[in-house]
Amino acid sequence: MSVSEIAPEMPDADRSGAGAEALTSSGPDVRRVLLVWDAPNLDMGLGAILGGRPTAAYRPRFDALGRWLLARTAELSVGTKGRVEAEATVFTNIAPGTADVVRPWVEALRNVGFAVFAKPKIDEDSDVDADMLAHIATRARDGGLAGIMVASADGQAFREPLEAIAARGIPAQVLGFREHASWAVTSDTLEFVDLEDIPGVFREPLPRVSLDSLPDEGAWLQPFRPLSALLTSRPGQGVA
Repeated sequence: MSVSEIAPEMPDADRSGAGAEALTSSGPDVRRVLLVWDAPNLDMGLGAILGGRPTAAYRPRFDALGRWLLARTAELSVGTKGRVEAEATVFTNIAPGTADVVRPWVEALRNVGFAVFAKPKIDEDSDVDADMLAHIATRARDGGLAGIMVASADGQAFREPLEAIAARGIPAQVLGFREHASWAVTSDTLEFVDLEDIPGVFREPLPRVSLDSLPDEGAWLQPFRPLSALLTSRPGQGVA
């Protein structure tokens, strides 16, 4: 599922939001609390929970997320030397022919204060994982990190880099859905934050069903992707 199919509804813009001037250098005495939002992966995870495209009540509110990031940055800045700033970034793919559909969402994100890295979705290999990892590595070198949080439905691609950062004493968090990120939920070095636990990110409770909280009458678990995806998947992929 592409970001154009599940693009979050944006509220009225708040120009004081997190991440303004995200891609500029702030000087040697500034460290960052970095938020990286993996839009394609989170879209897929949210779609799996909902069983389809979300209504307005189930689309993430980035103004609420930005305020939470600013509050987290204030916490991490207490007692530290130098200035600590928040940087909020969203990484997304743009499928061919969807630019006009996605543009309002991207512009609204930028107006709230999020930097957006957009990459054409040319083929199955043109995802943004490598770009997110490169940005995290750059920020870790460029002035350093006071904290980092990666928002991704499963987040497996970020496990080793985040654990390495946490081993240096830098607070590292994984934001996502507990159903899809059990490795982060049980991690001894990383903190897991369920997106639904961040105040205001969703207007209504998500209709979540997991194997350890099934209703007595049973429940349907929706597929993570359409069956037709098997026609374009790599040979050898499958379920034993």
